[in-house]
Amino acid sequence: MRILTLIDEDFANYKKPSMFIGTIKCKGKCCIEQNLPLSICQNNEWRNKPVVHIESDLICHRYMKNYITEALVIGGLEPFEQFDEIFKLISMFRNYTNDDVVIYTGYYPEEIIDQVEELMQFKNIIIKFGRYIPDKPSAFDEVLGITLASDNQFAERIS
Repeated sequence: MRILTLIDEDFANYKKPSMFIGTIKCKGKCCIEQNLPLSICQNNEWRNKPVVHIESDLICHRYMKNYITEALVIGGLEPFEQFDEIFKLISMFRNYTNDDVVIYTGYYPEEIIDQVEELMQFKNIIIKFGRYIPDKPSAFDEVLGITLASDNQFAERIS
């Protein structure tokens, strides 16, 4: 799998201690729709990070060795722009554990219906939907147990 970052113990993106995987690309839909420069994106500095290749089974083994983590969070740029790799990782992850998998996306559910339906075959999948919109108030999300940057964003347990 191609990634930009892997954090073994992350406590900021979900209510449970998580391994965080940062995905590699994003077309900038949040900024483009608002006629804003990509530089205002909260993840813009990630665009210049080098891409690292790590096998999905190595990610799973690394996760399973850590007794602190209780969930896998996939975010950073836009996970659904490398859906095949994400799907492969989750498929392999399910061979080891049914721990929560959280995917952060800037898409809304109606924009990725097919991918959401594919992911519903797995247990304990949570998706954070919605664009980052600057200057919108933040809002606490009950599903994630954290405050999201824009109040139009929301998480949903799809399975």
